[in-house]
Amino acid sequence: MSLNGKQRGQLKSIAQTMGDSLHLGHDGMTDAFNARLNRMLDERELVKLRFVEVTGAMRKELATMVCAVSGAECIQIVGRTMLLYRANPSLDAEKRALPMAVVTDESADEPSV
Repeated sequence: MSLNGKQRGQLKSIAQTMGDSLHLGHDGMTDAFNARLNRMLDERELVKLRFVEVTGAMRKELATMVCAVSGAECIQIVGRTMLLYRANPSLDAEKRALPMAVVTDESADEPSV
């Protein structure tokens, strides 16, 4: 799912009042970390992750790996903090970070021959 600028702005606004949800340190991405991250994304959709004891170049590599493993989208990386979002359509509307997007069938826009 690709988010537009307005949606990213809404998520950043929500994240300003959030504390760090998860820490990723020198142990790297363990199975326990991956399980906890996926559980948090399922429950909240929006997770603020803090890099601990990780240098600048390694942060970008870890961020790419976190997104690939979790299926989440990186909203923002500022310093040692990363903001992740993964939509969960099975969540109740009041627990969702963003309202449900209307999904359109692109093939319906094509003229029939």
